[in-house]
Amino acid sequence: MQVSKFVASDEHTSAVKRLIPGGAHTYAKGDDQYPAGMAPVIDRGAGCRVWDIDGNEFVEFGSGLRSTTLGHGFEPVVRAAQRQMAEGVNFVRPHRLEREAAERLIDLIPSAEMVKFGVNGSDATTAAIRLARAYTGRDMVAVCRQHPFFATDDWFIVTTPMPAGIPAAVRSLTVQFSYNDPTTLESLFDTYPGQIAAVVLEPETVEPPVPGFFARLRQLCDRNGALLILDEIITGFRWHERGAQFIYAIEPDLCTFGKGMANGFPLSALAGRRDVMRLGGYVDDVDRVFLMSQTAGAQPWALAALLAVIDTYQRDHIAEQLHAIGADLRGSVEAVVAEAGLSSYFQLLGRDCNLVYVARDGDGQPSQEFRTLVLQEFLEHGILAPSFVVSAAHNPKAIQHAVDAVAELMPTYRRALEDGVSTVLRGRPVRPAIRPRG
Repeated sequence: MQVSKFVASDEHTSAVKRLIPGGAHTYAKGDDQYPAGMAPVIDRGAGCRVWDIDGNEFVEFGSGLRSTTLGHGFEPVVRAAQRQMAEGVNFVRPHRLEREAAERLIDLIPSAEMVKFGVNGSDATTAAIRLARAYTGRDMVAVCRQHPFFATDDWFIVTTPMPAGIPAAVRSLTVQFSYNDPTTLESLFDTYPGQIAAVVLEPETVEPPVPGFFARLRQLCDRNGALLILDEIITGFRWHERGAQFIYAIEPDLCTFGKGMANGFPLSALAGRRDVMRLGGYVDDVDRVFLMSQTAGAQPWALAALLAVIDTYQRDHIAEQLHAIGADLRGSVEAVVAEAGLSSYFQLLGRDCNLVYVARDGDGQPSQEFRTLVLQEFLEHGILAPSFVVSAAHNPKAIQHAVDAVAELMPTYRRALEDGVSTVLRGRPVRPAIRPRG
């Protein structure tokens, strides 16, 4: 599967930049994240494969920014959503599926006593922050500095290299601690006594929690009167349908889900303790919280997709499949890289169900130039892989295709290390998605 042309994709990319800031609606999908002249514009997908508008076919990893855990166009989910769409997509009163979806999700999530559905993960996580601030009467938020993204809203974006447009008064309200180092959180509580409303982090990214880490966070939050908010937008329905909190016995006060819960359909959820969640409902003893009141919230077709996803996970043990497929990919890729003697330079990190790769330069440092080289060579061999995140649709043939692409990459990678990456890289390097300029 050799790819040789991106003519239509290049024309589309040039044209759309005059219409859409950055040329895409998600920074991670921007053409600056791919080698120059090699940013495919997708026409359709099926399972783990996608086709661009030039007719090129790719095995896609990354799985829709980690959302399509079952693969593109997974028929039972699509069929369930289609049936509901044919019966109307929005109503002036709640739809009957809202009760069933809430019951099913609360039954799944260990910490959930109430749930509110939304459209995207940012809305759900920001709603959790608002609840925590109302519940505690405090303004400050502590976020994990190693975790790359929590929300598009001011409280988090202020910590990134793109804080333009955020009032200076907001910037002092978010502070940061380190993953697997509870002493850094303890120091924040000591520095800002009685001021921190919530502690926000993911259960795991590329580094697993050390024994006792989350138990210590729970103790610190309880001792200091802060709520523990667990962002399971990625880990939910990828680590396990019950979330990583089920795997690691984490006890959050609030948690958020998204991405895989509806196999890529726009659906998110905020769940948690009843005494906190109730503030978004009918209360007369405290001020009411404006909580995720959205015209497009809890669409019946998205809830139907969620129910089909839950059924599929429970019937087919999808979370176990994701781990097994990722383990197969990891083992085969690492064997190829080791045989080439390049294990110190091209590495796979993270849990098997959520693999990312790191491309290092001759000094052993992560390199945007070497990452661009990897993307360049993968694309030429029909692999679209900003990461190695798998879906249940990645069959042995697709996995072998990726392994073969890595094998083909190795001699070129070695040449780049020996002669300089510029000798094999054909365009400008990719850039971080979140950056201040350019």
